[in-house]
Amino acid sequence: MSRQNGLSSPFMLGFDEIERALDRVAKAAGDGYPPYNIERISASEVGPEKLRITLAVAGFARDDIEIVVEDKQLLIRGRQTDDKARQFLHRGIAARQFQRAFLLADGLEVLGAELAHGLLSIDLTRPNIERVTRRIVIDDRE
Repeated sequence: MSRQNGLSSPFMLGFDEIERALDRVAKAAGDGYPPYNIERISASEVGPEKLRITLAVAGFARDDIEIVVEDKQLLIRGRQTDDKARQFLHRGIAARQFQRAFLLADGLEVLGAELAHGLLSIDLTRPNIERVTRRIVIDDRE
């Protein structure tokens, strides 16, 4: 039995990559740590419209976090190491690791990242792309 989805229309050609991307995102969405927000920041005189992803990463230092863009995917990894010299009477805040992945649309660019007050903010933008109309010449084949 073949699987049917919205991308299987005969009028949508070449969208197999999007279907694979949606499958990848669905598999990565399981873990809820760290919590995050995604917000739209309106265009201003300073710059174009942006998206901002904010992750709650309290307890992580700048050196504990890695941000990479790999194959149209924004990967944020955090890794803390246990300080063996510290002796806890109670430990409610565990040293843990995480990986959060966001699939990026074509043309979406990462502007930069900032870590402040336990929040990691990553700004993204999509440069304005000119619409191109091209007339296709019909060859005469006889």
